[in-house]
Amino acid sequence: MIELKSYRDLTVWQKSMDLVVICYQLTSQFPKTEIYGLSSQIQRAAVSIPANIAEGKGRNHLGDYIRHLSMANGSLKELETHLMIIGRLGYLKEQELKVTLNKCEEIGRMLHSLIEKLSQNKKG
Repeated sequence: MIELKSYRDLTVWQKSMDLVVICYQLTSQFPKTEIYGLSSQIQRAAVSIPANIAEGKGRNHLGDYIRHLSMANGSLKELETHLMIIGRLGYLKEQELKVTLNKCEEIGRMLHSLIEKLSQNKKG
């Protein structure tokens, strides 16, 4: 198994960074009245995902890393909820929303797998 040298080598971090770009592109389409509301919250939740992955990887303690991955997963769930709200408000086309939520689900599965793997390493 190849040891990852950096958080930037993690596919989940790379995909999370892509999701940030998508979210910024999506929120640029929102009504200007949402600039300090949902737009801001979506952007902050999206940015928090790769930021927590990176911060956790930078910690010297496995427990801290797992905790930060859990926080990234929490931010992901927050983001999914905000996306569902904007879907209900009709701010996005259904296809755009579906594609973005699918990306969230993929990242969620990756985070879950990484947390599980690291938790097994911690026990064994």
